[in-house]
Amino acid sequence: MKRLGDEKLVKALTSNFSSELFALKFIVVAIAFAFGVFAAMNLRKPGGSDNATRKGIDVAIALDVSKSMLATDLSPNRLERAKQFISKLMNEMPNDRIALVLFAGKAYLQMPLTTDHGAAQMFVSSASPDAVPQQGTVVSDALTMSANVFNAEEKKFKTVILISDGEDHDEDAVKTAKDLATQGVMINTVGIGSTEGSAIVDPATGDNKRDAAGNIVISKLNEDELKAVAEATNGIYVHLQGSDETVAVLKQQLSQIDQKAFTDISQINFKTYYWWFAGAMLLLLLLEFFIPEKRKTLA
Repeated sequence: MKRLGDEKLVKALTSNFSSELFALKFIVVAIAFAFGVFAAMNLRKPGGSDNATRKGIDVAIALDVSKSMLATDLSPNRLERAKQFISKLMNEMPNDRIALVLFAGKAYLQMPLTTDHGAAQMFVSSASPDAVPQQGTVVSDALTMSANVFNAEEKKFKTVILISDGEDHDEDAVKTAKDLATQGVMINTVGIGSTEGSAIVDPATGDNKRDAAGNIVISKLNEDELKAVAEATNGIYVHLQGSDETVAVLKQQLSQIDQKAFTDISQINFKTYYWWFAGAMLLLLLLEFFIPEKRKTLA
């Protein structure tokens, strides 16, 4: 008060100021803020559970996004045809949980197990070689990453669908597949491309990719590796030519896997309580607005 000016004058000017009311306004705002946080959290509890139990299997789809998948022996290219196939396959698996793994020189989990096939479709449609900076076709890494999405304690209900041209020979692929077979994982493989091979179009230049000697690079489908991986887990190998035919074959194969019942929270109706907290926050803010900072004085 001495720093502000004459002590008596400052006391006279602030004589009706109430530190208690000021503190009360702060406490009201703080409580309102806390209610706002709870409103944003959207606290809820399960309500009705009609249609909340589904029976299906867990499927991890491992999609090769290496640059060899841009080869044009399938129109418009291998990767686009693979994405069309996955989309049709998911439409035939409404009760199954699906995970998506993208791989090239390294594997990445793009989406964990979910029954939200709409979200899965979006992840699949956006898949491209840009998603994995390391180039190559490391099948063993893709299989390991795919197996990690499953419950390790279960020995059934789970399968991996590997979609690739298998161009680079991965010596660890079959060994990894055998290890996963002991964990109850069935691996079915889908070959993309042709054994005769095709040039790879460089998306940056629109020209065919060339090696260091200037020769056009030809990418060929490696069926032997994909077949060996599938056989190691009692799965099947399918060469993708027509999407509908391949989907039918895989659907028949997957129907042999035992199904389990699980709770799908996306089908549960939740009771939400955010509006209680939002209403309390609004009332407290209105209350704070009408609380004065000055005490009433007698005239």
